[in-house]
Amino acid sequence: MARRFAPLLTPVLAAGLMALAAGPLAAPAAAQALDMTQGGPVDVTSTDGIEWRQAEQVVIARGNARAIREGVTLEGDRLIARYRPRAGQNPAAPAPGAPSAVAEGPSGGNEIWRLEAEGHVRISTATDTAVGDRAVYDMDQGVMVLTGNGLKLTTPTDVLTARDSLEYWPGRRMSVARGAAVVVTSDNRRIQADTLVGYFLEQGQTAPAAAQRPANAAATPGAPRQVPGAGSQLERVEAFGNVEIRTPTEVVRGDRGVYSAVTGMARLLGGVRITRGENQLNGQEAIVNMRSGVARLVNTPGQRVQGLIVPNQQSRDALQAPGAQPRQNQQGQSR
Repeated sequence: MARRFAPLLTPVLAAGLMALAAGPLAAPAAAQALDMTQGGPVDVTSTDGIEWRQAEQVVIARGNARAIREGVTLEGDRLIARYRPRAGQNPAAPAPGAPSAVAEGPSGGNEIWRLEAEGHVRISTATDTAVGDRAVYDMDQGVMVLTGNGLKLTTPTDVLTARDSLEYWPGRRMSVARGAAVVVTSDNRRIQADTLVGYFLEQGQTAPAAAQRPANAAATPGAPRQVPGAGSQLERVEAFGNVEIRTPTEVVRGDRGVYSAVTGMARLLGGVRITRGENQLNGQEAIVNMRSGVARLVNTPGQRVQGLIVPNQQSRDALQAPGAQPRQNQQGQSR
């Protein structure tokens, strides 16, 4: 049976734990953020006991440990909660009529500023789930970092994996996947790179409104897409290093790129190669419509566009290379 953290203390301390961060308990949103920085009570449970180290201001829960705040659940084999007095609080002055231990322990006069989880880590809401071997949630920096094997972030529409680390910055509406990072959408679109950085629209912002901003292209018709940690829509993904975009018919590679989830368009730069079957085009910039599957090389001043087009390939119609100059090779192929 799970043992709740608060009842292990005095009744006053138990009440204090549930008020570690002020604010009423909010009902989960339809697509809820993986955000534990917004305040609210923290409820900690475990199966193998909870250790309270007063001098270190640390609470350690072992065995199926779980911390819940505002509908966000952090789980692991071991959970460490680090707390401190709230700003403006005097730890030497307990509340009238309260035991002196209240001022020293995880009570209403203190706040959790860091959560750490180890072993079979899982952080989740009703809609999104992230897993790894270790997680550090730093409330001061406003960032959660997942490391270890099998790093994965799953949402109703996307699956994001990485080899080295997964970061989530709720205040910046940003997530970062490092090391062989891959995102696969529900409509079978795939983007991978050494590093992927995802940006989300503001809470409640609609895709058409975002598309009106100068930094973004005009919106195209399409259903809204829910994304991890934002409870809103994915605005764009920036990719760095060994970028590869796959559609059902094409593979597009480059040094860096950006993908707009609002318009479905992707732009790749540097050493661009578009491959469809045996056909290949090379250049310095490409525009890819991820919805229609059409990729197009863009002329760059001072640069020539090159291509290898195999005759009788139905896919060659989708490979557009303005300014390309084909020539015949010995095999009868157009180059």
